[in-house]
Amino acid sequence: MKLIASIRTISIALCLLGPASADELTTPGDATSLGFSAARLARIAPWYQGRFDAFSPSDGLLPGAVVAIAKGGKLAYLQAIGFQDRAKTVPMKTDSIFWIASMSKPVTSVAAMMLVDEGKLDLDAPVVRYLPELAEMRVASLKTDPATGKTEYGLDPPKRPMTVRDLLRHTSGLIYPEMDFAYPERGLSDADAEFAIRVIHMLYGSKAVFRRDKTLADFVSSLASLPLAHQPGEVHEYGWNADVLGRIVEVVSGQSFDQFLQSRIFAPLHMVDTGFYVPKEKLDRLVDSPMPERPPIWDVTKPTKLFSGGGGLVSTAPDYLRFCQMLLNEGELDGVRLLSPQAVKQMTTNALSPDARIFGGDEVGSRAGTTFGLGFGIRVNPVFSWIPGAVGSYSWAGLWGTYFWIDPVEKLIGLQMIQATPGSKGRAALRYAGINHLTYGALTVAGSSSSAPPAGSAMASPEALADYAGMYDFGASVSSRDRQGLADGKTGWLGIEAFVTMEPEGLRINRPLPHSPAAKAGVVAGDLITELDGAPLKGRSLGDVLARLRGQADTAIRMKTVHKGQDGANELSVVRAARSVDTVQLQLRVEQGRLVAEAMGAWPLLAFEKGKATPLVATSNNEFAVEDEDHTRIAFVRDTAGRVSGLILNPGPWEQKAAIIAPAPK
Repeated sequence: MKLIASIRTISIALCLLGPASADELTTPGDATSLGFSAARLARIAPWYQGRFDAFSPSDGLLPGAVVAIAKGGKLAYLQAIGFQDRAKTVPMKTDSIFWIASMSKPVTSVAAMMLVDEGKLDLDAPVVRYLPELAEMRVASLKTDPATGKTEYGLDPPKRPMTVRDLLRHTSGLIYPEMDFAYPERGLSDADAEFAIRVIHMLYGSKAVFRRDKTLADFVSSLASLPLAHQPGEVHEYGWNADVLGRIVEVVSGQSFDQFLQSRIFAPLHMVDTGFYVPKEKLDRLVDSPMPERPPIWDVTKPTKLFSGGGGLVSTAPDYLRFCQMLLNEGELDGVRLLSPQAVKQMTTNALSPDARIFGGDEVGSRAGTTFGLGFGIRVNPVFSWIPGAVGSYSWAGLWGTYFWIDPVEKLIGLQMIQATPGSKGRAALRYAGINHLTYGALTVAGSSSSAPPAGSAMASPEALADYAGMYDFGASVSSRDRQGLADGKTGWLGIEAFVTMEPEGLRINRPLPHSPAAKAGVVAGDLITELDGAPLKGRSLGDVLARLRGQADTAIRMKTVHKGQDGANELSVVRAARSVDTVQLQLRVEQGRLVAEAMGAWPLLAFEKGKATPLVATSNNEFAVEDEDHTRIAFVRDTAGRVSGLILNPGPWEQKAAIIAPAPK
């Protein structure tokens, strides 16, 4: 009896501990203890409100947002901003309900990996093992008769079966009806390839039965007569993979997909407002569509028969934050384990082969410094990334602008819930870089001193201070935790960075962007670049090569290229064109005999803000400090002639370097 009583006591204690742990993700804690500056976190809401004031619903932006940030398993920031309706009569709530669209895909991926963990689903099994109705799918092929020049459309057998792993990493050959890119394919001319690919996309739009009054089984059956756009495993292209995966979950589990998600994910994680529709009693929390004249394919106010794993879910910031925290905790939250740590690691590690070509998608591609795992975009190449964050951070977004990322190094989660029309001016104003920059910019400087540095023994003269005045540019991506970005203020691009493959002998060009510097210089799809500025590319990593491609605008890079089917190499010189990149700049000037600094670029920078002159205190002949919570330090750099050429912010392991781009006039 004593043993039973002890067990009961322990059980009660554990129950009492559970809610306390859960509260850590519902009630914001002390920002300072979590490693944030409360003052810099407070910049987030005004930044969003400024965009809501500048753009109306007619610009495609609903005037409200919910932003959540967690660190170390505790909530640091949760803020409702603006309104959840177009008429601006209903204030946004922290638990307002959003259609999260493609942020459904990570949930579906977790569902599948749970079955993999249980030994019920095989990642490398052919999809037809679970969905035999897809056994006869063929691959679209385009062949040109060299004698007549006529291009014909045909069907080839797949070189290997489509697998469950292919569905998770979007390499199955299944695509979406929409076509966001026109790209040369299989060595054809642009016009031929673009027309042929359009035809395939149109087939997916006209033949696939994707309606709310049909089931996932109906939908999958309708795909059986369609061609795959690519050979399985060869190309990453965003498509209907997660919806097919949802049907596999149904077949393997014996439950409808909505029942599986509710019983196995939503209920255990206490995701109380997540599902495939909004019940009547919760409709007062549903955020308006930004485009009521063109309603989305999902009327989420009514129950549905089609449980779309690719885009059907609605959710709230607190709910989705719990889902993210489970992933950051390697599959567990509040004593409930959904996935093994091994499964989470597998999902958040690059799953694309080195020779996989990448077509389409906002988050995937070397231009964004990311690759793809089993359900997530993963940051692998900070040299070519325009947003801050640790290598290994993973993320995804929804069609209407909902977005999350998880940084396993900082133990940080960021979540943006908005509703904006794709391609609209309002959507562009709230691109993902904003919340990333503001969040990392609010982190306190690692290893900062707890006491203010001593001031200099003498105040520098106004003449001496004038040497430091000018505009300093840090590049595109800079914060207290990120040192990436080109510190020149004139970042250039070539137009081949987006879709490339690293091969043993060099860099293969899947396609240059039309009218780009590379295309104008003669680079075509299929080219192999073997040298850059005289340096052979054989054996180099993709990240190294992309770093070599990157450089200042109006500078030239020499390439040695081999056209497909040719033996000889071509020598090309391509001049980088200026690209529009949000840079971080700091203006220093002398006011009333003191050196002051003001942020002048796209983002605030630590203590420095636009419109606010922050005084600098001299600590030595060449160094200054700010009397802020981080005790930010600035050391100036001089060239061989003794002129100030740049500065270093917080010298040390997390230092940031800036080049002077506009010295103050003498």
